[in-house]
Order: sequence, then C-alpha cells, then structure tokens
Amino acid sequence: MAEPDASPEAHLKARATALGFDVARIARADTAWDAGDRLGDFVSQGYHGEMGWMAETLARRQHPTHMWPDAKSALVVGLNYGPKIDPLEPLTRPEHATISVYAQNVDYHDLMKRKLKQLASAFATDTGSEVKIFVDTAPLMEKPLAHRAGLGWQGKHTNLVSRDHGSWLFLGVMLTTADLTPDAPATDACGTCSACLDICPTQAFPAPYRLDARRCISYLTIETKGPIPREFRQAMGNRIYGCDDCLAVCPWNKFAQAAREAAFHPRAELTAPLLADLACLDDAGFREVFAGSPIKRIGRDRFVRNVMIAIGNSGSQGLADLCIQKFDDASPLVRGASVWALGILAPDVFELTYKLRRSAEADPAVCEEWDAGPEARRRERAG
Repeated sequence: MAEPDASPEAHLKARATALGFDVARIARADTAWDAGDRLGDFVSQGYHGEMGWMAETLARRQHPTHMWPDAKSALVVGLNYGPKIDPLEPLTRPEHATISVYAQNVDYHDLMKRKLKQLASAFATDTGSEVKIFVDTAPLMEKPLAHRAGLGWQGKHTNLVSRDHGSWLFLGVMLTTADLTPDAPATDACGTCSACLDICPTQAFPAPYRLDARRCISYLTIETKGPIPREFRQAMGNRIYGCDDCLAVCPWNKFAQAAREAAFHPRAELTAPLLADLACLDDAGFREVFAGSPIKRIGRDRFVRNVMIAIGNSGSQGLADLCIQKFDDASPLVRGASVWALGILAPDVFELTYKLRRSAEADPAVCEEWDAGPEARRRERAG
C-alpha cells in the first residue's frame, strides 16, 4: 500500500494493485476527445452489424460525461490475461476447436466487478466522492480512456496495446466526481507494423485503426444470431468462439507475461477440445460444460452451429456421419450448418442424401442450405 502521507492518487493506485490489478492509472473524464466522432463514423457506416445497442446508446457512449455529467476523473485498471501457450497453435489441429483465450475459463466481467466494487467502495468511504464502476457492460468507451490514462494505445487492430502486457489486458473503469490528477497518456507505438491487419482471415480491417465488425470472426461466432454468412465460413477454420489472430501476432506481446490471476488460466478441457465432442452437447450438457464461462451467453444452438462450421472445415470425412446425425437436431441453426458442413466434407454423400432429407425439411433457411449445396451447383452447370 501507499505511504500514509501519499497523495489520493497514489493511495488509489496502491489499493488497486493490492486487490490484484496489474495496472492502474488515472485520466480526466471531463475533457474533450475525438473518440466519440470515430464511434459515430463506425456506426454510420454500419460496421456495428447486428449490435443495435451501439446505435441506440450512441449519444451516451460518445463521451463519459454524456452518461454521467458529474464525472470528473476515471481510474482505469487492467488485468493481464496473457496466455501460457501460443493461441494460434490449435489452428493447426483442424479436428480440434480453437476458443479465444479470454473464454477458456471464467467470465472476466464477474471477477473484475468484484474487485472494482471493493476498490470503489473504499475510495468513496475515504473521500466522500461519488463513484460508478464499469466492466464492458455499459455505454462507456473503456479503450479510449485507457489510452488517455496511459495504460496503452489503441493499435491498428482497434484493441488496446500495452508496452508491458501486449494485447492481453482486460479493462475496467471507476468514474468518480473526485478531481484527481491524471497520468500522462500513452503514445502510439505501432509504427509501420501491419501484422494484425495482414493476418485477419476475413479482412475485417478496411483501414488501420478501423474495424468492420460484420467481417470479424469474433462478431460472427458470438453476435450473429442467424446462419453465418457463407462468404466467411471457410475462413473461420476451427475457430468456434472468438478469434485471437490479430491479438496474438502483435510484436509487443514479446514483453507480456502469462496471467497471474489463476481464474484466467485455461481449463484443460477448453484449450483445444475435439469438435466431435462439442457437437454432441445437448442444452444441459452445454450449460454444465460452460457454467461460469462467457461462452454460455450465446446458448447451445449458436455454439453448436459454430462447431458444425468448424467440422465442415476440418477436412475429416470421418465426421460426415456426425453431420448427418445433426440433420435431426431440434435447432434449424444446427441443421443448416450441418448441411453446409456435409456439402464441404463429402459432396458425394451430400448428393445421395439430398432428395430424402431436403424433402423432409420444413425450415426455409435450412432448405436454402440444401439448395445451395454441391448438387445444386452441379445442376446449375448441367442446365
């Protein structure tokens, strides 16, 4: 902890460190910035896709004081969730699933909120100031605040990059009415590097520092409620929840350490599970496996939809029978993805099953998957 005669800022940061945060710095919350304009451009160009809440809360989201006019200062904290192994390695094992590093154990929102509540409560008691806390669940732009506070800068992949922690920081914010002395902002140190842009499987970056979420695999696997657009399915590979490619390739990760927080260490069964095992999860099994995990929020049907897309990309014809089994799944999302997967894995088997299974299908979206399959393409060429 800070010395008894230390400044309020030093006390606050020392308490944050004592609670387990890896970094804590202060920014002004009541001065002008251009992040709101950039967000407005993002929404006006439709880059937010199905995330309608971004447009609905745009005015409040564009500046901290739009949400809380009395806010003067922001304490921005970071928790390192750096992986112990190369996050890209599971991509080389196509019959296994690749799950984003942040989702391989507990939901970080819950853990960070508990710590922030303790921190904010003690600060409010000590100073009499009002406080509000945020962990990525309210209309507050944490990354620009983190940049302003000096935790790091928003890299060309639009995520925060830290000199000490690379691209692996969870962020939380405590806004307060207290008038605190800010830290120096960070300086962008991306230079001429474009590694994060070049590696993107779906070319989701129309320009450096700009993301089209509609093309991002994290968005596609988590936010998309219907079928995954066909143009992106093969690019997904075996990524079934999120995508770490642009984060993992960042050169600044060479200074990062593995997460100290044990709750962020990956559960062994989620580092690279077999696709075949995940495809067989029913709703109860899904909820049991992913209890406490952020994956749970997308639900079993969307999750297994993602798994079936990965199975289609696996190149393993031994999984063709599993695709056929999933034609009887209760979820049209799963059935549709399974139809596509079989068409990619085993076109001849697809053709043999087309007439029988297509005529038995009632869901229009699944019928569309059947009609867009390899037999349909052959018929078009023949006709």
